[in-house]
Amino acid sequence: MRQRGREHGRHADEERSTKSPPRSPYRLEAEHVTLAYHLGVVGEASPLVKWESPEWSAARTEVAAGLTGSTAACATAPVERMTQLTIVGVPGSPYSRKLRAVLRYRRIPHAWVLPGSPESRGLPEPRVALLPRLIVPSDDGTLEARLDSTPLIRELETRYRDRSVIPPDPAMAFLDALLEDYADEWLTKPMFHYRWAFAADVARAAAILPRWLRPGMPEAQAIALGTEFAERQIARLAVVGSNETTAPVIEDSYRRLLALLDAHLTGSRFVMGSRPGASDFGLFGQLTQLTLFDPTPAAIALRTAPRVVAWVDVVEDLSGVEPSEADWLSREAVPDTVRALLAEVGRVYVPFLLANAAALERGAERVECTIDGRPWVQRPFPYQRKCVQWLREGRAALAPDDRRIVDALLAGTGCEQLFVA
Repeated sequence: MRQRGREHGRHADEERSTKSPPRSPYRLEAEHVTLAYHLGVVGEASPLVKWESPEWSAARTEVAAGLTGSTAACATAPVERMTQLTIVGVPGSPYSRKLRAVLRYRRIPHAWVLPGSPESRGLPEPRVALLPRLIVPSDDGTLEARLDSTPLIRELETRYRDRSVIPPDPAMAFLDALLEDYADEWLTKPMFHYRWAFAADVARAAAILPRWLRPGMPEAQAIALGTEFAERQIARLAVVGSNETTAPVIEDSYRRLLALLDAHLTGSRFVMGSRPGASDFGLFGQLTQLTLFDPTPAAIALRTAPRVVAWVDVVEDLSGVEPSEADWLSREAVPDTVRALLAEVGRVYVPFLLANAAALERGAERVECTIDGRPWVQRPFPYQRKCVQWLREGRAALAPDDRRIVDALLAGTGCEQLFVA
C-alpha cells in the first residue's frame, strides 16, 4: 500500500515535489515485478497485486485464517518444535522489519535473508511473491513459505511459550489487535505517500531500493531500474488513496500520530505497558520507514517527536528486555494516552473502513466519504473489508464481561462505530 499527495501550500517549511519524474511506457518485465515484490513495496495488501486473482484470494484466505484461530496446523503445532526459522525480507519493507523485531524480542532463533541473495537460493516460494516470508517446516517436515505478519505472529504464539507479544487479558488483546490493524492498514498510507510524493524522498528511494536487492549490479542498470520503479509507484499513488484531495488528511494524521505516541511514551515504555504488544511492533514497522528512511517524514519526526525516533531505534532489537506478566497494561489502568490513540483510529481509519466496505457492497468503483471533516476519494480495497470482518469477529468472540470492558474503553473514540449493528 502506498500513496500520493502534492503541494497544497500548508507546510512551507517542508520541501515538496511539484512535479513527478518524466514518465515513460512501463513494461511489466520480470525484473521490475521482482523488484516490486522483493523490496516490500508490494506489501501485505498491495495494489500491485491483482485482487481478483484466484491465486491471490486463496493465498490470503490461507494466511488470514490464523486471525480467527481456524488454521488447524497452527492450533495443533507442538510448541517450540522448530530450531531456526528463516525470514526473507528487506530493510525497506515495514512488515519485514515488524516481523524480524518480533523474532528478536522473543529470542526465536532465525536467519535474516535478502531475496535474490545467494542465501535465498533453494528456499520455497509462496504462491504470491510478497514480503516478508517466514520459512517454516510443515507437518510433513518439508519447508514452506508463509505470508502476512499478523497471522504469523499469532502462529508463533502457538509454537513458542516465552515472551509473548499478545496480552493475556482478552480485552487488552483486542485493543492491541485494533491498534496493530491501524498501524498495518492506515499508517502505511503516510509511508507510501511521503515516499513517492516528494522529490527528495523519491530520489532516495529510487537510489537505494534497487541496490538492496543486488548491491553489485552495474550502475547504469541500477539507475534505470530505480527510475522506472519510481515512475510506476508514482503512477499508482492515487490507486490507494493518496491524491490532491486526500493528501492533507494523510499528512495531518501522521503528525497527530507522532504527537500522540510521543505523549504516551513520556509515561510508558511501550504502547501496551512495560512490555511490547503486537501493536508496538506494527507501529514500529511503519515508523522505521517514516522516521528513519524517507527524508520528509523523518525530518518532521525529528523536529516534532524525537522521542518517537529514539523509540523506533530501541524497538529494532528488544532481545535484552526481561518482561514479566505484571508489565502488561491493565484493563483497570488504561491511560488517557491510549484512549487518545484509539480516538485517532476512530477519527481516520474507522471511517475509511466503513466507507470502503460499503463501496464494495455496492460494487462501486470509488470510495467517497468524509474523513476528519474533509473529503476522501480512492479505489476500494477488498482486503480491508476483511479487516472489518476480523475485528467484528474478534469482538463477538469475547466473553460478555470482556466485551463490556472493550466497549467501555472504545466509547467516544469513534472506534465503536465499527460494531454498530
